Amino acid sequence: MNDEGPVVVTGAAGFIGRAVAERLLDRGEVVLGVDSFTDYYDPALKEARVATLSGRNGFSLERLDIAETEAFAALVRRSGARRVVHLAAQAGVRYSIDHPFAYEHANLLGHLSVLEACRHAPDFRHLVYASSSSVYGERPLTERGFSEDDPADQPVSLYAATKRSCELMSTAYARLHGLPQSGLRFFTVYGPWGRPDMAYFGFTRKILAGEPIEVFGEGEMTRDFTYIDDIVDGIVGVLDRPPEAGQARLLNIGGAQPRGLATMIDLLEAALGASAVRTLRPMQPGDVSGTFADVSRLADLTGYAPQVALEEGLPRFVAWYRDFYRAKPAAGPGFGGL
Repeated sequence: MNDEGPVVVTGAAGFIGRAVAERLLDRGEVVLGVDSFTDYYDPALKEARVATLSGRNGFSLERLDIAETEAFAALVRRSGARRVVHLAAQAGVRYSIDHPFAYEHANLLGHLSVLEACRHAPDFRHLVYASSSSVYGERPLTERGFSEDDPADQPVSLYAATKRSCELMSTAYARLHGLPQSGLRFFTVYGPWGRPDMAYFGFTRKILAGEPIEVFGEGEMTRDFTYIDDIVDGIVGVLDRPPEAGQARLLNIGGAQPRGLATMIDLLEAALGASAVRTLRPMQPGDVSGTFADVSRLADLTGYAPQVALEEGLPRFVAWYRDFYRAKPAAGPGFGGL
């Protein structure tokens, strides 16, 4: 694998970035992680994630903001990387309402910086980058799920708008510069080492503390929950199958089995052995009522098939949570995002 040089993984201290870096190291890749350790949530969790990678043969870390365009481009050139997995971003639908410029900086300028670095890298092979199911906006669920061919021109949050903008920028760079790219639309990723701003994470903290949880959308929302190991399977499978020069493809990556928020809470209660005090709230601005990934395009390309259902994945998360926070203060309050 190493004949193609190191793989640059942006957002390496993040939830998905850490898991991707670990998988690549496990198969003998050299990985150059990049992260700026922002304080959107507790940086100590990010440091703990990176600590699981530090000292491993083939891993190095650069503490750098990808939006520092010249510094990031120089890093990619210096490393000799021909492949980049770009996962760094400002996440969160609700956070974007009050902090819009964080999304302009990390998502728009950051993505453009990555595109520029890749197009100037010698013999560059493949850019795989994170998009989001949020680009689909509000739409009714159908039996086939959301398809990559469905319209994605009615975002209901700034976060979604920035992610769709990144897809369009990538399309332009593919056509202008021949840069081969794969954009992955993630659907509600969860699991060990997850993000504290996600609903299942915040619910866990509050249930264990005996605090009530706020259940938005009156508990009627559905999400296509996707376990972290399945996400990594898809990312690495796509990385290994670059498109032709000049192509910028888009691929859904989800669990392909939407579940209700109320069902998720039921399963979380069972895994915790504790009951939640549920306070029902209306849907918040920026939320959508449901998501459902049609993953047939990804399956045709890589053989992708999600393996871990919510009934198995949530207990794995709870086991990790209990172990990680046993000797640590409780995670800070989350934003409840799905």
